[in-house]
Amino acid sequence: MKIAVLGAGAIGSLFGGLLSLNNDVTLIGRKEHVSEIMKNGLRITGKTNLIVCPKAVYRTEGVNEQPDILIVAVKSYDTESAIREAVDIVGDKTIVLSLQNGIDNIPRITSYIEADKVLAGITTEAVTFLRAGTIEHTGKGLTLIGEINGRITSRLKKISEIFNSVGLTTKITENIWDEIWSKAIINSCINPITAVFDIKNGEIIKHPILYSIAETICRESTKVAVARRIEVSEEDTLKKLRQVIENTSENYSSMVQSLRKRKPTEIDSINGIIVKEGKKKGIDTSINELFLKMVKIRETVEVKG
Repeated sequence: MKIAVLGAGAIGSLFGGLLSLNNDVTLIGRKEHVSEIMKNGLRITGKTNLIVCPKAVYRTEGVNEQPDILIVAVKSYDTESAIREAVDIVGDKTIVLSLQNGIDNIPRITSYIEADKVLAGITTEAVTFLRAGTIEHTGKGLTLIGEINGRITSRLKKISEIFNSVGLTTKITENIWDEIWSKAIINSCINPITAVFDIKNGEIIKHPILYSIAETICRESTKVAVARRIEVSEEDTLKKLRQVIENTSENYSSMVQSLRKRKPTEIDSINGIIVKEGKKKGIDTSINELFLKMVKIRETVEVKG
């Protein structure tokens, strides 16, 4: 199977690296990372420990053949520009699979690529980008994939088999939009708090005030999702929030990692969307909005300052 990974950051490198064990994989990433992979291979440490040698390029022009699967793993704010660049390598039979954080990636992708070619996915695999050529697999997780129209198809089953065969635990869902929103709700609680205070996920539970804030954000975000007819409940999301914090207590969220690297965060595609949808539905999202603004201030200081 020919697979291209658009966005060879932490998650993209993990998926591309493991998939290269059984498939013809091309990583599309930043120049320094690509150069190191070309010289010495991709080193994966932590829960997975190996060195793999997938192809690596820093522009889509370097992809010689149209892939069977194009995995989109870029940050949400880069989705449109990356997809515009990738349109030329999407063939008639190419399947495009988004494995991104945030709520608004699929509409961005389908603005440029036919919707019937696009699948959606989420993953709880935890990965840290250590340096060019090296990532750390900090936590094993679950990947869910689905058709955006909710059907169960043969191509979903095939991708699930390919992923599972290399140790990426993957399941098919009929309710991928519910799953995307459910993950975004949890991210809306954990990521901005950890980003503002530059802390590990587990610190939220250690400080009752922070945990109370996380619960308030969770309630706000869940109300917005319910108003959007997403099948989630406040009780379940509050339970899941605590479980995720406990299970990832030693992890730094993606927003923390982005700010430490002086890069923008995905706050607009998580809390930003929740605030916008809340205003449309007349739902109070004041704490979401507060942390949205505070993370944007940190971005201004860290990225632009």
